[in-house]
Amino acid sequence: MTAPIWLLDVDGVINTSRPGWGEAPQHGTAYADGVGYTLRWAPALISRIRDLHRDGTVEVRWCTTWCAYADQLEYLFGLPKLGRAFTGDINGHAASMAKVAAARQVLADGRRLIWTDDAEVPLYGELHDELTADGRALLIRPRGSVGLQPEHLDQIEAWARDGGAR
Repeated sequence: MTAPIWLLDVDGVINTSRPGWGEAPQHGTAYADGVGYTLRWAPALISRIRDLHRDGTVEVRWCTTWCAYADQLEYLFGLPKLGRAFTGDINGHAASMAKVAAARQVLADGRRLIWTDDAEVPLYGELHDELTADGRALLIRPRGSVGLQPEHLDQIEAWARDGGAR
């Protein structure tokens, strides 16, 4: 079975004000267009993401306004080079549309989709129904202040390993 594609946002998903996970958060600086931004994350979250990608349970792709600077994230978080949902330095409405297009493309390519985003993942409505219609998509919209939590990663891992049958 082919691993699902995990479209992974950063701000509000990994980079949060209160990442939790029962340990002190790490922080560091990533640069976008020459400007430094302090990011704050749970080291255990990054370890889980790295492990799930490395063992082939999921194929992680950045799906974030950081895509054009994803090398900064990979260096800061100690992650391997990951795919990018798009490569342009885009924000606002253009980024929202690019994220939705990326989710649709994963499904159009016949792959299963995991999409984690604190703002763009639809909780209900036409887009939600479209993406989840055939059970090939797991959509997670974490609270932006805490981002992904252990139970989300447990859900992602279980869903990816059982072929999305849940």
